[in-house]
Amino acid sequence: MRTFLGYVLIFMFVPLFCWMFFLSYSEWSSSLSLNQVLDKKIPMKTIPLAETSWIKDKNGSVIASISNQQHRISLADSEIPTFLKEVFIIAEDRSFYDHTGFDAAAIGRAIMVNAASDSIEQGGSTITQQLARNSFLSSEKTYNRKLAELLHAYQLERKYSKPEILDSYINAIYFHNGMYGIEAAANFYFSQSTDKLTNAQLAFLAAIPNNPNAYNPLKHYDETKRRQERLIKQLSEAGKLTKSETSKLIEENITLNINQKAKESYPDYTDYVTHEFKSLIARGDGLEANLASKDSSIRKAAQMKLANKVETLLESGITIETALDPAIQKVSKESVQQTLNGTDIEASAVVIEHHTQKLVSLIGGKNYIKNSFNRSYQSYRQPGSAMKPLLVYAPYFEETNAPITQLISGASYCKNGYCPRNAGGGSYGSITLKQAFSRSYNTPAIRLFEKTGINTSFSYLKPFRFQKITTDDYTLPAAVGGFSYGVSTLELTRAFTSFANGTYKPAHAIVRVRNKQGKTLYQWDDKTKTIWSDQTVKKMRNLLHEVTINGTGRKAYIERGYIGGKTGTTNDVKDLWFVGLTNDYTTGIWIGKDQPSSMNAQQLAAPHLTIWKTINLSIPSL
Repeated sequence: MRTFLGYVLIFMFVPLFCWMFFLSYSEWSSSLSLNQVLDKKIPMKTIPLAETSWIKDKNGSVIASISNQQHRISLADSEIPTFLKEVFIIAEDRSFYDHTGFDAAAIGRAIMVNAASDSIEQGGSTITQQLARNSFLSSEKTYNRKLAELLHAYQLERKYSKPEILDSYINAIYFHNGMYGIEAAANFYFSQSTDKLTNAQLAFLAAIPNNPNAYNPLKHYDETKRRQERLIKQLSEAGKLTKSETSKLIEENITLNINQKAKESYPDYTDYVTHEFKSLIARGDGLEANLASKDSSIRKAAQMKLANKVETLLESGITIETALDPAIQKVSKESVQQTLNGTDIEASAVVIEHHTQKLVSLIGGKNYIKNSFNRSYQSYRQPGSAMKPLLVYAPYFEETNAPITQLISGASYCKNGYCPRNAGGGSYGSITLKQAFSRSYNTPAIRLFEKTGINTSFSYLKPFRFQKITTDDYTLPAAVGGFSYGVSTLELTRAFTSFANGTYKPAHAIVRVRNKQGKTLYQWDDKTKTIWSDQTVKKMRNLLHEVTINGTGRKAYIERGYIGGKTGTTNDVKDLWFVGLTNDYTTGIWIGKDQPSSMNAQQLAAPHLTIWKTINLSIPSL
């Protein structure tokens, strides 16, 4: 009985309620008209419909979709078939073109049904009310929400034309299985776009939104088909179809062709793209300084502003164009998996096209799962001797212009209790810089580091912006890769690109971000910096090449124009690195265990060099 009385009140006193509702606002509102108050309280400048955004590879192919639990692809009025519009009006709101947002007669019918069951079973909602609920309100069945729905529907009718409301409704409604709007539903249930569907198929889809659970075609196909037939008959009764058209539509066989949303083939890369996307927005919107502020209130405000902007953009149907090379990504993943199969060893791999500074491949783990720990950029490990080119040798050449034939002592070294050893514990006399580098001796590196000066050497790392390297690391052990935290595979590989021609610009996955109209919204604007002189680059490329010919990286050698690189091994063989260059690409490989422990048994097989070699053998020269 309470339900019955509640609906009677709604039906009879909606106008009175509206008047009394707005009287309760502050005194100034009493002097305004109802419409003015509505415009103030419910401005409704747009009809918010979250759309799916897309990530594309370098060839323009979609490699991932991004949606906030609502997969939606909005269509324009001209793209929505007239037949479909007629079906929805017949099915949901026959007086659509006559009412002003709500249908008193429909509410009356709902009162009778709900009174009989003493619960809210029907709401008598018009298409406009349903759009208001889907776009602005919740779906809870309470009287407060119902009254708010009426006010929002009234505003929609004031602000938008009937065609605009109908189009938005068809793009907004839920078709079950995570699909919102007719285009997403057509793609999912029939693997076709809306304009390719037959009228019978359109009517079948139109049967779903009335009760998505009851008419879910995947579980209740027969019920959905029966409702489709009822809708077709109602169209016929309304004079929209002839008898022969009606029979033909009913008899047409409806065969679902479910588009199993492809499991993302490149989750390592696309997860990094979403991470980089936030950084790009922070840069573009001038939030970087505030995000790094020591003032927690400033930092939190910037974080909230960034989160809101990212959410708004991703719900607007943007396209994120990336540099991903699917072929390189595939071979990189296969190489990691095949080389480390049957072991508890993990890996990360990064490939950069260094003349364009595009990140063409990124592997976050042997069997990476979406939204998991991405070892390529989230893992910071000790780099070992892989750091010597950047922190020791190149700075030394820059400061002294020494030749690679210069002699340096390879004898034992000990200072203030710090006594690093060469691999195998050997002690050597005078050797050339070239020999010391290619064989990755530690004591010569320490001596060169001291000669250049710790602060001077570290100054050359600043353009690379290693996130975890701080002034606490300004110690002698850094010369052989001893840091408080370490570096990521992406960071180290990026820095090595500077040995291509002496300049540096951070490599990025994202090429540009476009809106639905194709306008470029964001793209990176990093400036190229000169890090090394031509003389230093020439010497370093000679040393890096020697590593692959006569040094610790011989197993990575391939007959492919220029090739050079540097290995890195940490204490107790807990990490193995190789970062190398060819004429066109810089590739970085790290392997190790998530819980660091010795890989001494695997070191001789050099899996990191095998992975690097396999990847680069498969890449054609540009």
